[in-house]
Amino acid sequence: MRFSEVVKPISYLKTHASEVVRDVAENQKTLVITHNGEAKVILQDVKVYEKTQESIALLKILALSGREIKKGNYKTLKKSLDNVQNRIEDFKRGQREVQS
Repeated sequence: MRFSEVVKPISYLKTHASEVVRDVAENQKTLVITHNGEAKVILQDVKVYEKTQESIALLKILALSGREIKKGNYKTLKKSLDNVQNRIEDFKRGQREVQS
């Protein structure tokens, strides 16, 4: 990513708004918009934004999972599989009782 291509002053955005929006959307770009020489906002394709948000959510889940594992709050794979098997058997028993 070249900063000369992704950093634009607000005046450029004002004069080329349609072109900028089209370019950002078609090429899934992210632009940094400056005001008085300082970075103020990010203009980003919505698909890129959604992917970023999904990635952040997954990272949060991983971090929470890591904390729970350190605390010892987890089930072994065998226990989890046994629980699933028991639920399947309970479901099957319930289906047989309904049919009777």
